[in-house]
Amino acid sequence: MRRSADIWTNSTSQQRIVVTGTGFEVGKTVFCAGLVNLLGASYWKPIQLGLEAETDSECVARLASLSPDRIVPESYRLQTTTWPNYSTELDGARIETESLKPPAIADRPLVIEATGGLMEPLNCTSLYIDVLESWRFPVVLGASTASDTINCSLLSIEALRRRHIDILGIAFVGERNSDAVTAICEIGRVRWLGRLPWIAHLSAEALQAAFKASFLCDDFNSPS
Repeated sequence: MRRSADIWTNSTSQQRIVVTGTGFEVGKTVFCAGLVNLLGASYWKPIQLGLEAETDSECVARLASLSPDRIVPESYRLQTTTWPNYSTELDGARIETESLKPPAIADRPLVIEATGGLMEPLNCTSLYIDVLESWRFPVVLGASTASDTINCSLLSIEALRRRHIDILGIAFVGERNSDAVTAICEIGRVRWLGRLPWIAHLSAEALQAAFKASFLCDDFNSPS
């Protein structure tokens, strides 16, 4: 595990968006790569789980064609790929939520990718949503279009609203599922941002083309 030096300052002078999800493996990292490219933003993954394969920061850099200066170093890099609190136990470490201070990026927006879902424990006393509540940044909720997405999405929307966290909207990843999308957006009273389809041969060029066809830059400017 590595924790970065405490060099970050809290600043509200630039646009900062948190991309969270209804859980693990919903396509957040690929979505973030498309969003970073669309907005001309920098990228930060505060907590990286797993270091043996390509990290999320490396994946975003590759798929968004980012220069190294647009990738903010992770605050925590954990060897074990599981939920954060268990990973730290196995790695003999502890995540201190007070150290998760977003950097000030003066010249461009910042996309922050959360790990897993909102209720992921970071340590014995804190959940990821506790950190998002302290940041007060608008959130994009990422969800798959699988059959179980309605329950997970509505629970996540309710959790964010209970903490008075602004929701920019919900973005879907996967095959078309109009019934699920309509139910979530209407019952959850949340803005539909678009759907990123699965890309058979994923590359920077293919992702950027699909993302620009699926999402509008202006939709990420104000919460619903």
